[in-house]
Amino acid sequence: MSLPSISEVPFGNAHGTEVSLFVLENRQGSLLKVTNFGATVTELHVPDRTGKLADVVLGFDDVAGYAKGCPFFGATIGRVANRIGDSKFTLDGKVHQLAANDPPHHLHGGPLGWDKVVWSVDRERTTTQCLALTYVSADGEEGYPGSVTARVDYRLTDDNALDVTMSATCSAPTLVNLAHHSYWNLAGHPADQSALDSVLDHELVLQADEYTPGTPVVPDGRVVPVRGTPFDFTRSKRLGADIERVGPVPNGYDHNFVVRGEPNSFRAVAELYEPKSGRKLVLSANQPGVQLYSGNFLDGTRGKGGVAYTQRTGVCLETQGFPNAVNVPAWAGQVVLRPGQQYEHRMLHQFSAV
Repeated sequence: MSLPSISEVPFGNAHGTEVSLFVLENRQGSLLKVTNFGATVTELHVPDRTGKLADVVLGFDDVAGYAKGCPFFGATIGRVANRIGDSKFTLDGKVHQLAANDPPHHLHGGPLGWDKVVWSVDRERTTTQCLALTYVSADGEEGYPGSVTARVDYRLTDDNALDVTMSATCSAPTLVNLAHHSYWNLAGHPADQSALDSVLDHELVLQADEYTPGTPVVPDGRVVPVRGTPFDFTRSKRLGADIERVGPVPNGYDHNFVVRGEPNSFRAVAELYEPKSGRKLVLSANQPGVQLYSGNFLDGTRGKGGVAYTQRTGVCLETQGFPNAVNVPAWAGQVVLRPGQQYEHRMLHQFSAV
């Protein structure tokens, strides 16, 4: 049994700044790799039912792939995850216009969101099992009011859990809604660098009786039961079972679900299972919603080891405040942060094999 450890190696240069890759290993031999560019998880190796380790997240071999623009593989999304309708919002009577980087909507904090900046390492708080990263977002960055000081802690526990805590404070009223954006494929990257399996045979349970439809994927304030629809994952179901009934083009999930229970309590959110390997992911978090995204726009981009990431070879489970919450009066409190308050978002990704 190995001892837990953390090491640092060069990962390239982004925006004129040298970037590092941090490698965490637990007592079971599982590996987590995180770069301070975008506070991004680049690799996570966990065992299957036979004990064989494989990397279960999509990503790139160096920082260049992340810096040139990508589908947010493994990134920390901020200042506001997901979409803001028509790229504008009103806060305390003032209208704020944002970049329409998902026309006509604003997506994942803008063209230079927190996934595209270099975070600082908090050396005092980083340990053999925890990497602590910080970022200060200036007043006016990407059109948002107030400065925000953010922190992300990544922990790899000895029982094969990825524990992620995101926190933030602000200098003036603003919006904060952070998300972790790993694309999961529990079959794992193939050792021979062949094609990655589709995730459509992964089996999913969501602790959600309702979802928030929109026009088509920007929620408009409605909350609709999932029962009898393709959005019903209240019992274990293949991800691909009803995917062709979802729409629009390309068909697939890119929707926010209302997590059952107290909106800010730490509770079960989802279970994802891959039958061939036996790997299972149980996700718990303290946010009101979770975005299910079935990799609809993956386009064959070459990732780690030259593997092509084609459509539906990764699935995201992004716990969050509701998308477009600031423009829905009943939801706005989920994402507005004021001086003296602290935003905190915890996610526990517990891995096992059966």
